Amino acid sequence: MCRSIYVYVLFRTKGWCPVTESPAESRSLTQTQEAYALTPAQAFDALYAFCAPALVRQTYLLTGRRELAREAVEQAFQLAWQRWPEVARDRDPAGWVRSMAYECALSPWHRFRPRHRSPEPPPADPADRALLHALLDLPPSYRRTLVLYDGVGLDLPETAAETEASTPAAANRLTHARAAVAAQVPELADPAALHRRLAELAATEHLRAARPPTVRTCGERRSLFWTRAAIAFTVAIIGATTLTLRTAPTRYEPPIAPAQAVQGVPPPAVMGPLSREQLALRTRLHREAANGPERVVPTAR
Repeated sequence: MCRSIYVYVLFRTKGWCPVTESPAESRSLTQTQEAYALTPAQAFDALYAFCAPALVRQTYLLTGRRELAREAVEQAFQLAWQRWPEVARDRDPAGWVRSMAYECALSPWHRFRPRHRSPEPPPADPADRALLHALLDLPPSYRRTLVLYDGVGLDLPETAAETEASTPAAANRLTHARAAVAAQVPELADPAALHRRLAELAATEHLRAARPPTVRTCGERRSLFWTRAAIAFTVAIIGATTLTLRTAPTRYEPPIAPAQAVQGVPPPAVMGPLSREQLALRTRLHREAANGPERVVPTAR
């Protein structure tokens, strides 16, 4: 029981489960944390079990796609496991994962994926279809603000911080989003009714996330793959640099000028017939021994 209380309070956030504690309770929880320390895997599994089911339903309100919602949540938790020392020390681990899941779900690159080009079956209830259609007609920033404020239950400063906007900008987005939804579904003009209907729409879809060990294993495999790819890329760069240094010239070699035709050179003269003296000399040379001591002495004229 102590461990369950520790896990419950350790990963609480105002957007997920409000908890207030006194100084005595704080000291008791600190003692509980020291007595029942969790391993990183156990802490991650506890966070996943606590946040993933609701986070998948919230992400479905952002995208209107069931498979994309599960994929975005799993990818967010894989990133959290890769950066677990940082996430575990964050003041709001669930908010960190929620922000990453929303970023993954609203990425504009999904429109280029063939599996996400065809629409998914809409909800069976006509009221749910009308509400989901009204949500998907909103710009992504307005939709995210509406889900965080009226769906999750964050206050305006927290909503502005998570959407990386100023508080007046977040209030303006929320006002326009409510007006746009009320224009299509008039009975949701009341914020309390809108909050209730968002929770009902998310609850009607039976969305399940993968098991925590599967998410951790996939995250570790992806991290190992990218680590090996980075090492291979680094080795390739080092090899190419070494080869370049070994084969590159060490001094400047001027380029060879292109060949050009030489003009003005007379053609070689053709040898004519031999004279009598040349014929006699050739005959004498042929008769003499090639390697003898005798030498041909030119006759004096």
